[in-house]
Amino acid sequence: MSASMWFVSMATIGALHVAAGCFRLLRYLSLCLRRPKDLRRCYGSWAVITGPTSGLGRSMAMELALQGLNLVLVGRDPAKLHDLSDTITKTHGVKTKTVVFDLSLVSTPEGDEAARRLRAVVEGLDVGVLVNNAGIAKPGAMYVHEAKVESLVRIVRVNLQALTEVTAAVLPGMVARSRGAIVNIGSGSAFALPSFPLYSVYAATKRYVAVFSKNLDVEYKSKGIDVQCQNFNEQPAGPVLC
Repeated sequence: MSASMWFVSMATIGALHVAAGCFRLLRYLSLCLRRPKDLRRCYGSWAVITGPTSGLGRSMAMELALQGLNLVLVGRDPAKLHDLSDTITKTHGVKTKTVVFDLSLVSTPEGDEAARRLRAVVEGLDVGVLVNNAGIAKPGAMYVHEAKVESLVRIVRVNLQALTEVTAAVLPGMVARSRGAIVNIGSGSAFALPSFPLYSVYAATKRYVAVFSKNLDVEYKSKGIDVQCQNFNEQPAGPVLC
C-alpha cells in the first residue's frame, strides 16, 4: 500500500471514529436538554415501586411524587412504609397506598398472600409506572460453596422471582389501558465486567433482569408499554422515560 493510500485509510477511520463520538454526544445532549415527559399524562396517575424506604428507592419514590404521581409503596417494614407515606403525602400532596410484602418470601404461603394483597390494591387503579427497585446482594463477596444456601436462594427470590411476580401483577392493567412504563433496576456487573467473581448468583440474577426487560420491551411495545432496564454505569436499555 502506498503512503498516500495508507494516509487516506487512516484519515477515514479517524473521521468515522470522531463522527461516531459526536453522534453519541449529540444524542446525550438531546436527552439532557429536552423537556421531561409528563409521566402522569403519558402513562397513568399511579406508580408502583418496590423497596422504596431507603437509598435509591426512596429517592425515586420522592421524584415520582414530585412529578404528581400517586404511589403504591411495596416493602417489608410497615413502620418505614408508614413514615414514607406520611412524608410523601405532606410534601407533595399525592395519594399513597402501602403493601407490606417481604419479597424474600415469594413462592411461600406468606409471599403468596402478600402477592394477593398487591393484586387487590392495584386492581382498578390507573397504574402507569412500575419501578422494580428492590434487590439484594447479601451475603456479599463469597464463594458459592462458602455461603449459606438460604442466603443464595433469598437473592434469587428478591432479584428474580419477586421482580417477575410484581411485574405480572401490574401488567394486565397496563395492557387493558394500552399504556404504561416498567423500569427494572439492573446492574453494570452483568455487562460492564467479563465476570463478577464472588458475586456469581447476584450477577446472574441481574443478567436475568436485563434479558427479561429487553424481551418485555419487544413483546409489549405494540401494546403501548415501554420497558427499560437501568444498569448502573451503562446506558439504559430501552426508551428513556424521564
